[in-house]
Amino acid sequence: MAADETMAAMAERSAGELRDELAIDEAVVDAVERLAGASVGLTSRVLGERSTASEMTLPQWRVLVLAGAAPGGLPVGEIAFRIGASAPSASRFVRRLERQGLVQIVRDSLDRRVVRVRPTAQGGEVREAIIERRRELIREALAGRAAGLPEPAAEALRRVADALEPYS
Repeated sequence: MAADETMAAMAERSAGELRDELAIDEAVVDAVERLAGASVGLTSRVLGERSTASEMTLPQWRVLVLAGAAPGGLPVGEIAFRIGASAPSASRFVRRLERQGLVQIVRDSLDRRVVRVRPTAQGGEVREAIIERRRELIREALAGRAAGLPEPAAEALRRVADALEPYS
């Protein structure tokens, strides 16, 4: 009978620990969700501020970010996958950016069937200016508040960003 009681106690403790872990995870999920929403808001605000980017949609912005982050650009199919769009939709975003002079479409040098997207010089400048403006707004928002953050906050945020990297 003692073994049954021990098993029941372990099961109860495990369920309790699981509830605690889920509560902690939900608190983290809530905090990350707030950060994600704020990030979208920051990006929307900066895109609206910049005359070159004022007609750029968030999906188009994602295309420019992704293409600019990869040396040599990215294939359209990979861009589609990374932004969660169909290949035809991603191609439309790319064509709009191309018409604005922000990206260029080139054939892959190793596989002529593959079409790569990479920023033009102007696209690279716009991308960097938008990223820098977002960073300025983040610095302004954190000014005077960051001193109160615990030392491991930056490491915790890096870990969250690493976990979410497949979606960026």
